[in-house]
Amino acid sequence: MADDISLITELTRDLVMLDSRSFVSNMPVAERLEASLAGFDVERLEYEDAAGVTKRVLVAHRGGPGGIGFSGHMDTVPDTGWQNDPWSARIDADGVLMGLGSTDMKGPIAAAIAAARGLPAAVPITLLLTTDEETTKQGARVIAERSALARRAGLRGILVVEPTRMRPVRGHRSHIAFTCVATGVQAHSSTGEGRNANWDLIPFLAEMKQVFERLRTDRSLQDPAYQPPFSDFNLVIDNHGTAVNVTVPVATARIKFRYSASIDPAPIREAVHQAARRHGVAVTEAEEGRPPELAVDDAFVRLCERRTGQAATTAPFGTDASVLQAVAPCVVCGPSDIGVAHRPDEAVRLADLVAAVPVFRAIAADMAAR
Repeated sequence: MADDISLITELTRDLVMLDSRSFVSNMPVAERLEASLAGFDVERLEYEDAAGVTKRVLVAHRGGPGGIGFSGHMDTVPDTGWQNDPWSARIDADGVLMGLGSTDMKGPIAAAIAAARGLPAAVPITLLLTTDEETTKQGARVIAERSALARRAGLRGILVVEPTRMRPVRGHRSHIAFTCVATGVQAHSSTGEGRNANWDLIPFLAEMKQVFERLRTDRSLQDPAYQPPFSDFNLVIDNHGTAVNVTVPVATARIKFRYSASIDPAPIREAVHQAARRHGVAVTEAEEGRPPELAVDDAFVRLCERRTGQAATTAPFGTDASVLQAVAPCVVCGPSDIGVAHRPDEAVRLADLVAAVPVFRAIAADMAAR
């Protein structure tokens, strides 16, 4: 136990002190994680994101085939709203470590590595350490598509150690991101020579409001296994900094539509595209991946319930499980609370991370024995 506490404290602190917001390179974090994986075979997979930034994901394995994988992501959201140093990793007198990414999810990764390192040599274990989870899920895709080590591991299941207060999550929503662009002609607004792109975007958005309302009232598009039962259809509008005395040349609406496995996204997708055609708006899509969901009586789910002492649930948010389910069945379960994530006072209780370690080890040992 003392070794677990020391490792988790040191590793969490070191990881939080490294800036790995999704738009910067995660290479320093990847190197620090690899340094903690002595005795594991480590596969390094690199790629460039859409902005040309070099990223690295890691797959680490020890033992034979047929065990479980622990998965977590290295990137964080931006430091929006932070008044103090987001990377201080300060630990207060109550054993709470402050910092961006401490809960989501550098602390849970440290707990997973401590659990993996302390398993008996006979228990096979794999770590799938991704990046860009907060944005594109590209790191998980690289592992799913390119990792020879993950294929050789023959994983029976993957525990995505996102913060769920150690309650197993058997399924969650995934999303389609619509980027909707109206184009005008830029000019001084007083001349009458320009064309404001907003006048095309506004009637399109009026129809999107109808889609939003339909999702909240049409029970055929709702899933009672989730809370809330209706799908998210969130809108953000951007005029790209155009001044109020300039006709807007480009107006962009971004819509994130989240849906669960039992919901057919086709009617919503078609509604967006039909409205766009009517109003001269160009639409592109980025799909996260099909929503992962295991049955209530799935053996992996039941095992996680027994070892955590909590009934499995579903979640409205997304994780790398939407992509990693192509490698093996996924359950999301990890220490700390997702409600603390993405806030300017993000912090993690080190005691919660330490308490997760024996649970992780028990799940890994049970899966290996199946």
